[in-house]
Amino acid sequence: MSMTIEECMATRPGRPVPEIPSNVMDQFSMKGKVCVITGASRGIGYAVAEAFAEAGAHIVMVFSSENPAMDQKAAALAERCGVNVVTRRCDVGHATKVESLISDICTEFGRIDVFVANAGICIPGSILEQTLEEYHAQMNVNVHGVFYCAKYVGTVFKKQGNGNLIITSSISGRVVTVPVDHTTYNATKAAVTHLGKSLAREWREFCRVNIVSPGWIDTDMSSDQAGINEARRMAVMGRQGHVKELKAIYLYLASDASSFVTGADFTIDGGYTLP
Repeated sequence: MSMTIEECMATRPGRPVPEIPSNVMDQFSMKGKVCVITGASRGIGYAVAEAFAEAGAHIVMVFSSENPAMDQKAAALAERCGVNVVTRRCDVGHATKVESLISDICTEFGRIDVFVANAGICIPGSILEQTLEEYHAQMNVNVHGVFYCAKYVGTVFKKQGNGNLIITSSISGRVVTVPVDHTTYNATKAAVTHLGKSLAREWREFCRVNIVSPGWIDTDMSSDQAGINEARRMAVMGRQGHVKELKAIYLYLASDASSFVTGADFTIDGGYTLP
């Protein structure tokens, strides 16, 4: 923001440094925190749930499609890490369902410390080939879903006086991916990246907001041969990333280790976007 010389010279009190541990390993502890992850049934979302549980957090794994294995996966993760892990089914593209989800979680756990807006879909196809239904499906989950989650959990964070929102975006929000045409997907990710940065300023009094932008990660969304070939061709490391290679960045952003970080967009792409 631009300021006059007089405004720059004016003395203003600084905010206090948060009370966080001095030991760096203790800063990464998530013990006792309540963390909600959307799109948590597999891929990046499940890896994030693992990371937080391994660091001691209680987890709410949110998923949209019928998945009989979810309760079993949650129970196994809870037993392995000694934390509480529950599952909730919710289509984030419906505002009322998101509002109810967050209200129910607050009733059950008493608070929400970290919310990861991770759910996303990709329907490849050019604008001329893609149907309006396919366009709206991507916008509903990737953009509206993130907005709804932010709106309703933001109300909780403001009431609590603190909170932490992490948005999963993509390098697709900054570069045009080839060979498969992802025009609509690219646009959705550009939108939520900017939303996250704007929220970091809007919510500066009570919440940190950051973005993670993965490159080609070995998930169901990037399992086609064209995508694998593209990752090997363009990434400096010559391969797709593994979901376990994203666990540390999400843990960093969720924990006290990143207490002076907000409005940042972290690129994890094996060098794909290097000039």
